[in-house]
Amino acid sequence: MMRTNLPCDNISIPVTMSFVDYAVISALSLALGLGLLIGLQRQHVGSEFGGIRTFPLIALLGAMCGLLSEKWGGIVMAGGLVGVAGTALGSNLRRSKDEPDRAGQTPEAAALVTFACGALLTTEYRPYAIAIAGLTAVLLHLKDFLHKFARNLSDRDIQAIMRFAVVSLIVLPLVPDTEFGPFKVLNPHRIWWMVVLIVGIGLAGYVSFRLFGQRAGGWLSGILGGLVSSTATTVAYARQVQSNFTNVGLATSVIMIASTVAALRVIVEVALVAPNILSKIAAPLCIFLALMILIALIMGRQNGEPAPATLKPGNPAELKSALLFGAIYAVITLGSATAHHYYGTGAIYGVAVISGVADVDAITLATANQAAAGLIESSTAWRVILVAFLTNLVFKSFLAGLLGSGKLFARLLIPTTIAVIGGAALMLFWNDG
Repeated sequence: MMRTNLPCDNISIPVTMSFVDYAVISALSLALGLGLLIGLQRQHVGSEFGGIRTFPLIALLGAMCGLLSEKWGGIVMAGGLVGVAGTALGSNLRRSKDEPDRAGQTPEAAALVTFACGALLTTEYRPYAIAIAGLTAVLLHLKDFLHKFARNLSDRDIQAIMRFAVVSLIVLPLVPDTEFGPFKVLNPHRIWWMVVLIVGIGLAGYVSFRLFGQRAGGWLSGILGGLVSSTATTVAYARQVQSNFTNVGLATSVIMIASTVAALRVIVEVALVAPNILSKIAAPLCIFLALMILIALIMGRQNGEPAPATLKPGNPAELKSALLFGAIYAVITLGSATAHHYYGTGAIYGVAVISGVADVDAITLATANQAAAGLIESSTAWRVILVAFLTNLVFKSFLAGLLGSGKLFARLLIPTTIAVIGGAALMLFWNDG
């Protein structure tokens, strides 16, 4: 505040000048906007509790309680929360009595979340409040879709989700975070974190397949196949060719699309486990990904729309498969460290070739972690990953010929050869600076 005297016909009039607190204005404005967003959705669906006026008021109340709590303490926040909760409870009880079939708690829960978001806007957690409010609006909007999705889940699907919860939320925090073994490269917590990561990616692909896979055609089949397993996709389409359910050109297209998604998956895995080296290895891997995308586009254009195959992905959250991946990851990590210690950098490429036949994820994660720890150069890391990927690509082509037909192998030979030549040229001529 600032006071001053202004002359007016020889009379001094005290004038009070105030400075606007833009932090307060910002918090209240955001609360109004987020409340309007949630209220708009509630109004659109004809919510039994509140709409485009009620929810902005709730958000503003939360923000004001948060601001007043700085001076008057948490009692103000508690009073506001009790008031909103009491109003929501009264509305729910009245609705339950009048319309028992429509009784639910979602609108009332949304009101409480809106109040909390308004309060969070007055703290250093403002970005989280904005994200939570946006997510709340999206969840409310997706009611029918989510209900349908939940109804369509089988007992096997629920088991997969619950197993992932066990793997990630129960087992991971209990695993010791310490190095042991030769060269101190084995860390149980890191190993299990890699398991959680791969199971999570696989589960996302599995859920996507359950949502779209049975009716997905064309490019979506290949994309989902790459998320679930490009090798499993190759096997499925090769068998379709052998049974004359799918022509060779269409099978070739979808296999290459799945392999392209697998290349993108490799880059995502590196970004998640070793973000500190991503800037050093992203460029060559992205160039190779661009080559794979170009190949997939050309194959898709030549062969038309790929037809969906009867792909039945396994449960990605099976504890047996999770333990197997953990063991493979540990063996590859130890094998890479041993080969590098006794035989030099060149020996790691031999490990990449061997592991690439069976699993690209394990060698990708192991190599990225070693590069992040400074055990190998980043220039070596991306080349090792690329060698493993190309090995896997060649293996899938032979597998398709073995399970499908010689014609399918011949069709895959051209794009596979182009990818191998492109990858080899990249490894030979790329300047890491």
